[in-house]
Amino acid sequence: MGYADKYKSHKNIAIIGAGESGVGAALLAKKMGYDVWVSDIGEIKSEFVMEMIMNQIAFEADQHSESRIFAADEVIVSPGIPLNVPILEKIREKNIPIISEIEFASRYTDAHITAITGSNGKTTTATITYELMKAGGLNVALAGNIGVSFARKVLESNYEYFVLEISSFQLDTMFDFKANIAILLNITPDHLDRYENNFELYAASKMKICMNQTASDYFIYNADDSVIERFMAETEIDSKLMPFSYKNEISTDGAYIKDNKIYFQTNTDQFIMDIEKLALQGRANAYNTMAGGVAARLMEIRKESIKSCLSDFQGIPHRLEKVATVRGVRFINDSKATNVNSTWYALESMHRPVILIMGGQDKGNDYSSLIPMVQEKVKAIVCLGIDNQKIIETFSPYVENILETLTADDATLSSFYMAEPNDVVLLSPACASFDLFESYEDRGDRFKRAVQDL
Repeated sequence: MGYADKYKSHKNIAIIGAGESGVGAALLAKKMGYDVWVSDIGEIKSEFVMEMIMNQIAFEADQHSESRIFAADEVIVSPGIPLNVPILEKIREKNIPIISEIEFASRYTDAHITAITGSNGKTTTATITYELMKAGGLNVALAGNIGVSFARKVLESNYEYFVLEISSFQLDTMFDFKANIAILLNITPDHLDRYENNFELYAASKMKICMNQTASDYFIYNADDSVIERFMAETEIDSKLMPFSYKNEISTDGAYIKDNKIYFQTNTDQFIMDIEKLALQGRANAYNTMAGGVAARLMEIRKESIKSCLSDFQGIPHRLEKVATVRGVRFINDSKATNVNSTWYALESMHRPVILIMGGQDKGNDYSSLIPMVQEKVKAIVCLGIDNQKIIETFSPYVENILETLTADDATLSSFYMAEPNDVVLLSPACASFDLFESYEDRGDRFKRAVQDL
């Protein structure tokens, strides 16, 4: 099956990290006959503990037993764990291969894979692509860096198609993996704390999305992104190139926007859709829609099915999610905006005066690119984070009112008091959430509850 035979001699698997990715990998490895050891330096959630006990998978929490880990033929690392932590450095010194759960799971499926990465828009594009394929009647699953792990989906059913959202952290530990359709949305500074504050290393990781592709595969990419264009010039790519552009007409297969219409071109066939009929509006969503639409047309999904799906698409939680309107003030939850470029696109889509809630765990952010958009659209900033100094220093010359808060309730209430009817309160943090919250979902959910309590 797949290229799994290459790894038949590997008997022992160690898995570092016992979240959804790690436990999914453990379940699949157990099914495939490996001796499995799961190790997490922290506490393991109760539902994962019970799942491993029920499936007789050996594990440990709050420590790493090096003797057990070093006995492995291969180590699977969860994407949330930096590759420079001591245990992984010791594993490399032992010359034990370290791979991702995506890499491992891909050995046990022959399904067609559409893999999507980018600094922004991954989840929206993956969801759009999945919904388009599902609407076209394909036996398809959505997995990866979104919800359920790829390994768990491979284990639970014989899917013929997968749509995978893939982060740079997962790409870092992928080697033989190959996507039939690879999508690269954009490359902008993000997670630089994981890449020695070196943007070039981060960008090179993103470009791995098209590794191992052949002439029978497709690479869908953003032709407006100068970083992608630069790296493509330096990268040998064998797959068929399918660019998409908001700015320029595309003469080859791909997609572009002209006269408020999206033109999809695949295999000499053209399909046109009015932008105003899209359920998701704004430039960022136009990019996401072009990428997903091209993938769907490559899978020969009917045009009418695509039109219907894109017109009815409901969006995803925590991404420009409309929460409520209270006394004329509209509240929007964009908690998934964990980097500067994502917040830029959120502001770009706003057409009312904005009270911006931002801040959190800084990932080496440079906020200067937001200054023109903040000057144009933002009347006040409410910081929601422990250390807000860089935000205050960047924007205080341009925004008169900047407040600091430490809870979602205080941030929401303060924003509401500062807002006037017809204003928008936009939670679009441009930062990770881990200083005050468990995740961006936790941050967004608390914001939504606070809005409902007004």
